[in-house]
Amino acid sequence: MKRYAKTCHLKDDPEAIRFYIAEHARVWPEVLKAIDAIGCHEMRIYILGNRLFMTCECDDSFVPERDWARYLAASPKCPEWEAFMGLVQVAPPESPDGSKWVEMPEIFCLSEQLKKI
Repeated sequence: MKRYAKTCHLKDDPEAIRFYIAEHARVWPEVLKAIDAIGCHEMRIYILGNRLFMTCECDDSFVPERDWARYLAASPKCPEWEAFMGLVQVAPPESPDGSKWVEMPEIFCLSEQLKKI
């Protein structure tokens, strides 16, 4: 199982934040099925202020560049959802190319550290 962590920002506006939270309580079924179909079987998004943190657990065969493109192609609803969420998403300042979701490198793993002692 591969794990990924990403961050994104929302517009610093209480209405934008409420909108994002409300829409994620009712994600479109086509989007949910497409995410699962590409091998991403668990996804969690956390929020603090206007900062988002997302974790994904994916099949070992998952290749982000290839499989996120497959997700977008799986249903016309997928790019529509991304555009809809894009109304309130903002690229973090650390984004090298203006991408909204930026991968965060892992710097600590408890289970790996425990193996060393």
